[in-house]
Amino acid sequence: MTMDHSGGSWFLSDPVPLGQEQVVQRICARVAGPLIGPDVRVASLPLGGVQVWLESPRHRWRFYHRMARELRLAGWHTETGPDRLLLLGWSSVCLTHRARMLSAALAGRLSHFDKTAFMAVMIATRLRHTGFPVEELPAEVESRCGDALSWPARLADLDGLERRSSLEPLRLRLAQVAGLEAKVARRCGEHLALASKVARTVAGGAMPARSRATGPGAGLTERMVCVSVPNVAMSAGSAL
Repeated sequence: MTMDHSGGSWFLSDPVPLGQEQVVQRICARVAGPLIGPDVRVASLPLGGVQVWLESPRHRWRFYHRMARELRLAGWHTETGPDRLLLLGWSSVCLTHRARMLSAALAGRLSHFDKTAFMAVMIATRLRHTGFPVEELPAEVESRCGDALSWPARLADLDGLERRSSLEPLRLRLAQVAGLEAKVARRCGEHLALASKVARTVAGGAMPARSRATGPGAGLTERMVCVSVPNVAMSAGSAL
């Protein structure tokens, strides 16, 4: 679905992409949170596009703006009304913003493996002190580190979405975004593999058979894990 602008009005020139309603539902439910998420409703518009609304009227306006912000980050143009949110098609401006944010993530947070290692150490140690099951520790630490990175959930939301456009400039922009998303997904995978590895070390188990993180900060990360994790694990074990 593509948005063209002619004579001051927007109209839809492409058919609705496959999987769009499901993707919009996932994004909006995640943004709304576990309490409000089940109240999110999504339906196609007669002439194309998607409408989103909440069954619960409480704080509706606030949630609509949060959803709209996340949908724009995915590359769509949105309009927020008093009782519902309208998604009208791909926006070149929003896709450019997504590409910029993906590039910023690669150059910023996702380039610092030491931060993920430190976070994993702290989370794993805290969970061990609370009596969290050791066998479930790596998965829980990996999940929490993934939440902190934000992008794993954002990329997972788009699973099954067919992104296309009849306009050449938007096709090029979508291709650029897809390439950056692949890089971000690989980098996130490296961070999560590292988090799981650290958690297993804190738990006193064997290292997982997953490739260790690679990247500009990988050497520093490995040194930090080797120096700090055994001490933390030992103190956690003695505390128990």
